[in-house]
Formats: sequence, structure tokens, C-alpha cells
Amino acid sequence: MERRELFSFLSSSLKDAVREKEESNEVVLRPPYYKSEDAFGTECQQCQGECASLCQEQIIVIGEDKTPYLDFSKRGCTYCDECAIACPSDVLLVENKKMVEASIIINQQKCLSWQGVMCFSCKDPCLEDAIDFKAMFMPEINEKCTSCGFCIGRCPADAIDILPKDDM
Repeated sequence: MERRELFSFLSSSLKDAVREKEESNEVVLRPPYYKSEDAFGTECQQCQGECASLCQEQIIVIGEDKTPYLDFSKRGCTYCDECAIACPSDVLLVENKKMVEASIIINQQKCLSWQGVMCFSCKDPCLEDAIDFKAMFMPEINEKCTSCGFCIGRCPADAIDILPKDDM
């Protein structure tokens, strides 16, 4: 077991407890293939959740309101199109593909690297090379970020925040 894996394992129970407390403030992110937010409230009510069952990364969760949302706590979105292909009511369509409508930022007060601890947990899973480190200890998200969320679940300090695009 690598040091990062051990550190992530040890912090996972703490992260789960923090997430439970912050659930009421959590941002609802939809799969990146919809045209209208309103369609989730009407069309998804009769659906059996095919988008969630076919998600390769298992990040689509069907909420109590029977609508799908993304959970980046363990993995991220590969933009594979499978959820849109599986959607029987055309709420999700491949031709509506876009990036996840969120901005991902690093909370400098929580970030281990910003506190002087050598940690690259967010950078390692980033498929787009969207995290730059300045002087080895100051990670920042750059313009290559696709809001895929792979960095979020890997951060042992829960220092990566998701903001809706309209809050930026």
C-alpha cells in the first residue's frame, strides 16, 4: 500500500462524517447531457434509473425525488455518454453533451499542500493535467479543468470545493 493510499484510507471515515454534516449545503450536479433542468422533475419520475445503473464510474445517484445527480465522493465523470444513451425519456441526450456545470476550486485553508505538506493527491488522478503546483506547495486549478470531479474524492483533507457556475 502506498503512502497516499494509506493516508486516504485513514481520512475516509472523517471525510464521510464531514460530508454528512454538510449535505444540506451540497451542490446538486446533474449528468452533463441535459438541455432543461425542468425535464428532470417531470420525465425522471417514471424512469427506473437506467442512467445510474449503466454509469461506468458509479457516480450517478438517483435521489429521493427520483432525479439523477452526480456524486464525486469516490470517482469522477469520464464523459463516456453511457448515461445519455441509456436514458429512455430523452432527458439526457448525447447531442446535449457539455461539461459538468460547476467550478472546482481548491480551498487553501484546508489544503495540505497549502499548509506546507507535500501532497499531490489531487493532481495524480487528473486526466486533463488541470492542476498546477507553484513552488511545490500551492496547487491551483487551471483552464484545462473539465469539472470531471476525479480530484475531489482523492483529496485526503476534503479541500476541493464544487461551486455551481452561476456562483462564480
